[in-house]
Amino acid sequence: MRPFAYTRVSDTGAALAAGRRGGRYIAGGTTLVDLMRETVEQPDELVDISSLELREVATTAGGALRIGALVTMAEAAAHLEVRTNFPVISQALELSASAQLRNMATIGGNIMQRTRCTYFRDVSAACNKRRPGTGCAALDGHNRSHAILGGSDSCVATHASDVAVAFAALEATVEVLGPDGQRSVPFAEFLLRPGDTPEREHALRPGELITAVEIPAHPRPLRSGYLKVRDRQSYEFALTSAAVALHVQGGVIRAAKVAAGGVGTVPWKLSAVEVRLVGQRPSESLWAEAAEAAADGARSLQHNGFKVDLLKRTVQRQLRIVGGNK
Repeated sequence: MRPFAYTRVSDTGAALAAGRRGGRYIAGGTTLVDLMRETVEQPDELVDISSLELREVATTAGGALRIGALVTMAEAAAHLEVRTNFPVISQALELSASAQLRNMATIGGNIMQRTRCTYFRDVSAACNKRRPGTGCAALDGHNRSHAILGGSDSCVATHASDVAVAFAALEATVEVLGPDGQRSVPFAEFLLRPGDTPEREHALRPGELITAVEIPAHPRPLRSGYLKVRDRQSYEFALTSAAVALHVQGGVIRAAKVAAGGVGTVPWKLSAVEVRLVGQRPSESLWAEAAEAAADGARSLQHNGFKVDLLKRTVQRQLRIVGGNK
């Protein structure tokens, strides 16, 4: 690990000042410290923001759920309002990591975590995300775990976060604070597809700090849940996953929010699936028909073609779990 400066701040003003001079924000450190050990990340300065007052989970006057950026994964998953109103978030968090990691890792850090692509973490391998212009070893390498949606000729690495899939489905916004003040970024625009610039992973501007994630009010009743398919049930990343939220009233689906993980370079909103669901009556045939659209636009690689059918089956199964099997 390369030597670095360490600064601990107690207010957002000091944090932003450190961010303006190029300091890297750190709280739980469950991802960044590992990357520093592996020399993938080599920041000159770490800015410890763990003392900032960004730990509240609350419902706004408009009915939105606001989760502070420094709320730990464990705290968010256990919070009564989260578990009651958005079980898809609690389930995604509880399936994300070991209990020890969930006790340390924060919501803001989780959505900012970098890919688990083995080539990204191997400093001897070609990786455009780690070193632009060097190539993507995964394209012709072992790519079983890589993306079938949103990839490019520059990068096919998947985004690892589970709760980000729930946030994408629920159309959350990321609240940020920076040198130019506060702003809200729709979650769909916060994490960036690789395109020709895979080193640009998010919409944060230099020096900006995530303060909260806000989930808008959704119609009630809202049934929701998260399904994660992986090679083993213990701590493992998703091969595919599905976050589903359905508002069913009078026997008809009035609203549907669906996203997938483990298959995209970013959490993948399944708009085509949602369109097929709205206005229909829950049924086994509807789940199967809607799930067929889950892999629209997929481009498989040499070793991950199985993800196309697995994604469809994952979405169909979770629609059945959340919506019923009438």
